[in-house]
Amino acid sequence: MAKFPAFSLPGSDGATWSLKALAGTPFVLYFYPKDMTPGCTTESCNFRDLQPDFTKLGVKVFGISPDSLDSHAKFIAKENLNFVLLADTEKELALKLNVWVEKTNYGKTYMGIERSTFLVGADGALVREWRKVKVDGHVDEVAAAVKELVAAKAAAKK
Repeated sequence: MAKFPAFSLPGSDGATWSLKALAGTPFVLYFYPKDMTPGCTTESCNFRDLQPDFTKLGVKVFGISPDSLDSHAKFIAKENLNFVLLADTEKELALKLNVWVEKTNYGKTYMGIERSTFLVGADGALVREWRKVKVDGHVDEVAAAVKELVAAKAAAKK
């Protein structure tokens, strides 16, 4: 499996999160276009609602967008989000993962985030990726993949 690219980004919890800091911990990183927009709110609230399942399995969840930490703080407060949002204001990681793409809306072309999710193993390897995500049912699909990963790891220890 491919190694997930190195990154170091500020989090809404005041910490700086990096691949190195997460070594030994599997994590889900989902890119969303913008705080407080309808699809992004739905997706983030779906992750919020399943957060206890991810926590029980020992998997951290991070939302990430080009929005500022101030914007993230408002989004977290408004939607009662229970996980860290990372600010990729320079699109550092978005560019490495090719999720900063040309988009078209109502005939207008612009650059933006392609909704994408990445599951990274405790060893820093990319386990699974979802590109061009449709919000409905997505978080359940991610949760199922996380359960598979954890089960496979437990089986390998036996």
